[in-house]
Amino acid sequence: MREEQDIEFKKEWRNEHLKTIAGFANTEGGVMCIGIDDNGRAVTLSNIKKLLEDIPNTIRNKLQITPSVKIEEKDDREVIKITVNSSDFPVFLDGKINIRSGSTTQELKGSELTNFLLEKTGKTWDSLTVDAAFDDLDFETFEYFKGLAIDRLPEIKKASYKTIFKNLELITNDGKLTRALILLFGKKPQTFFITAQGRVGRFKAPTEILDTVIADGNLYKQLDTLMNTVKKHLNVRFEIKGIERKDVWDYPLEALREAVINALIHKDYLSTAEIQIKIYDDRLWIWNPGRLPKQLTIESLKTEHSSFPKNPLIASVFYYAGFIERWGSGTKRMIDLCKVQGLPEPVFKEEFGGISVYFHKDIYTEEYLRKFGLNERQIIAVMYVKERGRITNKEYQDINNVSNKTAYLELSNTVGRAIFKVEGKGKSTTYTLKVTKR
Repeated sequence: MREEQDIEFKKEWRNEHLKTIAGFANTEGGVMCIGIDDNGRAVTLSNIKKLLEDIPNTIRNKLQITPSVKIEEKDDREVIKITVNSSDFPVFLDGKINIRSGSTTQELKGSELTNFLLEKTGKTWDSLTVDAAFDDLDFETFEYFKGLAIDRLPEIKKASYKTIFKNLELITNDGKLTRALILLFGKKPQTFFITAQGRVGRFKAPTEILDTVIADGNLYKQLDTLMNTVKKHLNVRFEIKGIERKDVWDYPLEALREAVINALIHKDYLSTAEIQIKIYDDRLWIWNPGRLPKQLTIESLKTEHSSFPKNPLIASVFYYAGFIERWGSGTKRMIDLCKVQGLPEPVFKEEFGGISVYFHKDIYTEEYLRKFGLNERQIIAVMYVKERGRITNKEYQDINNVSNKTAYLELSNTVGRAIFKVEGKGKSTTYTLKVTKR
């Protein structure tokens, strides 16, 4: 047994350990063993019977929870095992909330604390009310939504707007407007939530910005602004299949739209950060503040998974509008759309306090090539060819400081993997990228 997120060893009891006990209760529960050192060896405890009385009383008086406290044997010595269950309500210690993160106990502050308290009370940010009136709503946008939702909500055609809002839980029983309603159909939600907007930038380099556009208004208008701005900075070509002409963009627009909608739905609106989209020559990055729900991992986004929306009321309205499905299929759909177009899979990352999605124009990125199995020398060669158009065996030797035989074998390997193709023969042999455009 070793120390982990849900296990702690202590040589002796001290009241400062209450912080860890509270952290267990506020997370997934845990076990604290008193009488075991950091190496997992049992030590001799004094006054063990008194501790059996004092520890549960102290925990109950300070934290208002009642864990299991009992004696167990280890290495022929008695130790005290404190088993703490996850609490359905917030457990405070001296007015503060602590949680477990890895093998550490940390105090929650700011938006993380607010989100924690909302979760413990069974509420979501978008279900809370806001001091707004129906005059703050944009009914033109609402009519647009009605036209989209008629297939999934046939009754919407004849119902009054108040009935529809109530059925969608966008207003409370006493007529108060929710935050979701203002974000979805408000004239200017930023009056109430200043950072509830997005920003698109066209970058030539990380510090060279060619264009910036702010997307504000309600979420439907933000979606249109974000997508129109992205399209403005992408290339499009057409392909003829049979008698049909098909526009082919740098990235599949449906995949980008899915990612933007996900950002709008799952954004942590308590954050002071905006949704951000950065467009570079060779990649596109979409980021929204807000961590993954605890039920999901980055890896699970690549497969079929359940849906755990950060803002379920907003997600529900987008579903009825036909913009999303409810089954957590969006991220898998992005991957499939990119594969169909011959692009690398989107890369999902949890970073900067939020979720990123990276789209790449071609397969010749370092990250993709590394996953594809190329070694660092081969990757250097691919980057060389991307810049100069071709490479010879001698150039491969020079840039990687390897022998002729190694250069030949590793270049042949890239040909076998369909990365390079061979042109010419003998001393005039060169290697170029097999696919130059995607």
